[in-house]
Order: sequence, then C-alpha cells, then structure tokens
Amino acid sequence: MLQTKLIDSELIAWTIQQRRHFHMNPELSGQEYKTAAYVKEKLTEFGIPIDSRFSAPNVVAFFKGTEGKKTIALRADMDALPLQEEGDNKPYISTVPGVMHGCGHDGHTATLLGAAKWMSENPQLVKNNIVLIFQSSEEASPSGAQQLVKEGVLDGVDVIYGIHYISGMPLGKIGFATGYAMASSDDFDITIEGTGGHGGYPHETVDPIYIATHLIQAFQSIVSRNLNPLHAGVISFGGMQAGNSYNVIPEKVTLLGTIRALTFEGAELMHKKTAQLTESICASFGAKGHYSFIEGTPPLYNHPEACEAAKNIIKKSFGEDVFVEKEPVMGAEDYSYYLKEKTGAFINVGMKSEISQYPHHHPKFDIDEAAIPSGIELMIQLALNA
Repeated sequence: MLQTKLIDSELIAWTIQQRRHFHMNPELSGQEYKTAAYVKEKLTEFGIPIDSRFSAPNVVAFFKGTEGKKTIALRADMDALPLQEEGDNKPYISTVPGVMHGCGHDGHTATLLGAAKWMSENPQLVKNNIVLIFQSSEEASPSGAQQLVKEGVLDGVDVIYGIHYISGMPLGKIGFATGYAMASSDDFDITIEGTGGHGGYPHETVDPIYIATHLIQAFQSIVSRNLNPLHAGVISFGGMQAGNSYNVIPEKVTLLGTIRALTFEGAELMHKKTAQLTESICASFGAKGHYSFIEGTPPLYNHPEACEAAKNIIKKSFGEDVFVEKEPVMGAEDYSYYLKEKTGAFINVGMKSEISQYPHHHPKFDIDEAAIPSGIELMIQLALNA
C-alpha cells in the first residue's frame, strides 16, 4: 500500500466496506439499477446533487468547486460479468448465481464514492467543479460510455480521468501508456452463399468451405501488407459454421471474427478491406459474400497533455519510483469514447499480489484491497490538481 496524504484509515475502511457490498451484489451490463440506487443514496447523504438528465442506470453527479474555473470529470464503471465466482473462503463472495465482479468494477465504483465522500467533507479544498460519472455497461454493447457522450455528459468538461485496478501491474505501482494505449474492438459476421452438392462431384458445386479458407488466409494479408507496420492490428476468426455431413458440400458457410487496431486509421482500413475482400473473393469463385460489420469501441488514446499532468501528480503524491510507463495493449475499453471527445487519460493502479494473482475475467479474480487507498488518493489528487 502506498503512503497517502489526504485520506485517513476511516475513509479507507468505509470504501472497502462499499466495495464488498458491490461485490456481493453484482449486476450485469445495463441492469445495474440496484447498484445505481445505492450510489444515489450515498451521494444524496453527502449532499452532492444528482444530474437527472442522463439515462438510467447511469448515475451522474455534480460537485461545485469553490472557484469553478475548470471542470474535471471522474469516471467509474459499475457492471459485472456473467461468471460463477469461485473461492468459498471470501466473506464477501457474490450472492448472485452466475454473476460476479470479475474485472474490478466494484472497486472502481467504491473508490469514486470514497473520493466523493472526501470532497463532501472537505469542500473548501476543492476549487474545481467535479463531474462524477458512475457508468453502466462497460462490458457489453451498447456501450454506456457512448450513450453518456451522446447525452452530453462531457459538455463543459475540461479534462476527464478514469482508473482501473489491474492485476498485471505490481501492487504499489501506478501507470499508463501515453498516446494510443488500448485497441479498438469491432466484430464481423460473414455468410458465404455457394451451391451445395455431392462431395464426389465438387465440379458441380460452388464450395463455400473452400472459399472460406481463401478468405481466412486473405484477411491476414490486410495486417501484413496493408496496415502500416508501425500500427498494431489483428484480425481473428472465432467461429465457423458449415455443413454436418461427410459427403455433402453445404450451400453456405458463416464466419465470425474480430478486428483490433491501435489507431483510428488502422481500424478504418481493416473495416474497409475486410468488406472488400469478402465481396471480391467470393465473387471470383461464383459465390455471394454477405459482410456485416458490428461496430464496437474505438482505440483508447491517452492525450499527452493529460498524461503529463497525471504523471506529475502521481510522482508528487506517491513518489518518483511509483509511476510506470506502460506499453499499449490490444485489449479494449469503452472509456475510449470519452477520450475521443475530450482531453484526458485512463490510469492503471497496480494490485498484483497473492490475493490478486488471477487475471481479469477469471472466476477466481479478486481485488487486493491494499491497492484501494492509492486509488482513492489518486482520484482526489486528480480532482484537486488536474
């Protein structure tokens, strides 16, 4: 646990208690109504007004600063995952069958509540206006971040910050990648319509399985021969459904896949090229190719000026050796919708330890609560000094 300057043991214990409450009562994406009601109840206790303009179950509140020259937005996500939690020795294990907080969103929500509580108790120290965003549906589509941006949650905001407790970074470290930090995540469905027939008479058919093999191979050339080698990207097929007989060539094949890109340009290029290759390759064999693109999240771009400010705050608040400059990753996060519109950054708070040894989205995943004081302190310091 890092040394903290602004918070005390009482606030830390209160925040951990809130985290355990959320962990025991998880709700899936878009269904976080009880969680939202609990968050509203606490904010009302703190005297922080709720902004009713935004769609449920999102919760947005506004803390008015003493000067109000700048407005800082802080975001936490609230949804859980469709996983059956394992680990009977936990006193706070999920009470909802098949649902658990397997990514740390219970910690994010509790941490932002802890920061809000501190602000309500120390209003004279908060010069900036603070927008508190408790967001629904980070883990599933439609994205809660995208919806809130459309509804104007960032209107009047100067900079936005969010944190994520992460099991892949050592406990006691805080860091991020500057610039492109996380990938876009889009999906596609492809249906290849050929002409079925007898396996012994392939010349009388247009074999969609054979065509699918060409398509799968050709898609890899998009990354190796069309995408800028300095811009990371990946195309992966996750599903293929065809016939069910040894000697019958089916009439159609369906393919399911995902596109990941680390730049906006790369994501657009791969979308365009996958659609073009589907049509042209299928046509060249006399088949019809039907391509359906499922838009997901854009790349997450941490703005350099916001990163520099955050880096200085981290070093000043926690020590020079705490900050870690991370490499970009191909995972995705809908926080990217906020950063597409406004200056800001997404910050990782390390918690790798024996308690938090399992990866995110694992049924035994857990937060090492020793990281929570750092999260609260960081949220407050960003609110005060960003």
